[in-house]
Amino acid sequence: MFGRKKEAPSAQETVDQQAAEAAARQAGVVGKGAPTPTRRAQEAARKRPLVPEDRKASKAAERQVIQDQRQKMRQALDTGDEKFLPLRDKGPQKRFARDFVDARFSLGEFLMFGALVFVLVSLVVPASSDYMIYVLGGFWVMFLAVFVDVFLLSRKLRKRLAEKFGEVERGTVWYGSMRSLQFRKLRLPKPQVSRGQFPS
Repeated sequence: MFGRKKEAPSAQETVDQQAAEAAARQAGVVGKGAPTPTRRAQEAARKRPLVPEDRKASKAAERQVIQDQRQKMRQALDTGDEKFLPLRDKGPQKRFARDFVDARFSLGEFLMFGALVFVLVSLVVPASSDYMIYVLGGFWVMFLAVFVDVFLLSRKLRKRLAEKFGEVERGTVWYGSMRSLQFRKLRLPKPQVSRGQFPS
């Protein structure tokens, strides 16, 4: 009859053995005569601190890292550095859309100013006045002109993106259209091209 086979060591025993050997090497004990560490010593060798001993210093370091990241992001919004831009502004198609919008003149840039003028005029002109009809008419003409301008922009932008990248990423056209409604100097990331300098 064949003798009974020895059972293979479990994963826990293997880890314990490796930890014991590592502890022996760290203690400078070499050779077969090294004493076998106890189970408590083996477990202590495998333990890692779950929290840093100096929590105050750890929190200060974490705040510093967050502050540095915010500073880099603010600089990226000024310079257009792709590496540190917010996720919503990253990607070659988003950059192309920004440059395309910033290179053209958009009626939507002045929509906010037009709405502000309308509010101020409506405070001065009585609602029952005949002039109020012209004020409302002028506002709706401006609104419709902005709508048509954004519609034409979205079609041109989609066409140019498809020509350059093949497939247009979802949300890119909307991203460019909403940017066209912002006053040029208030846009973030800041424009990196001049008027008329369309991307190739």
